[in-house]
Amino acid sequence: MMWTERTVTRAGVRLTCRDWHPHATATDSAATPVVLLHGLAGHAGEWDAAAAHLAPHHRVVAVDQRGHGASERRPADVSRAAYVADVRAVCEQLGLHRPVLVGQSLGGHTAMLTAAAHPDLVRGLVLVDAGAAAGDPGTAEEIGSWLDSWPVPFPSPAAARDFLTGQGLNGEVWAAGLERRADGWHPRFERSVMVAAISENSTRDWWPQWRAVRCPALLVVGEKGIIPPAESVRMLDCADPSTRVTAVSVPDSGHDVHLDRPAVLHGLLSDFLATLA
Repeated sequence: MMWTERTVTRAGVRLTCRDWHPHATATDSAATPVVLLHGLAGHAGEWDAAAAHLAPHHRVVAVDQRGHGASERRPADVSRAAYVADVRAVCEQLGLHRPVLVGQSLGGHTAMLTAAAHPDLVRGLVLVDAGAAAGDPGTAEEIGSWLDSWPVPFPSPAAARDFLTGQGLNGEVWAAGLERRADGWHPRFERSVMVAAISENSTRDWWPQWRAVRCPALLVVGEKGIIPPAESVRMLDCADPSTRVTAVSVPDSGHDVHLDRPAVLHGLLSDFLATLA
């Protein structure tokens, strides 16, 4: 099964999506739709394996979020509220009735805020190495320095794969997010936009939003990821009593659980979706 490119426009900002079941409607036999949200500096293609796994039984839409991939490159607004409004627009314009939101890292944070702000929109929530605590005050600066270390432009996809693999990433998937220009291969994002997009996470914590989530939720953390066990425990403890929340730690995985241990995550997603049938 292949995906079809779809475009959603909200407030003048273009969002590009990979729709893995574009002709499905809310009355079709296809089960709960799924919206996949990548992390900072990522792209919708990160989710291709997960989407292919889920697509035989679900309509799956993977979003290039604003400032990323094939979507608007330099949006003026990169606030958390803007990303949330984008998710709502994708659901409404593509006819996704009460989807499950699955997000990794910053995409998981967006999914959590969307579920909190729009409880009637979201059927379920999966956070992949994402949480509710405030980010470290130095995160934006660290991200900027890290992006500055990339030897851009890369002379070839192979060179990009080698460098990104050396950074502890899945070089194959991350390199697939690059674009070719006359002088070589470049990221499909602007460094300044990435730094601005992550900055708000360090200004405060997001526990009130987490406590406002009312749909079933699955917390998936990498054993070597960025979410400490204490944060996962707190999320379990302070969730609304009416909310069914499960947490799973994936062994031998870093922050990119969906790329480090895809088969494990795919099984977890299928099991979680089955509980919502």
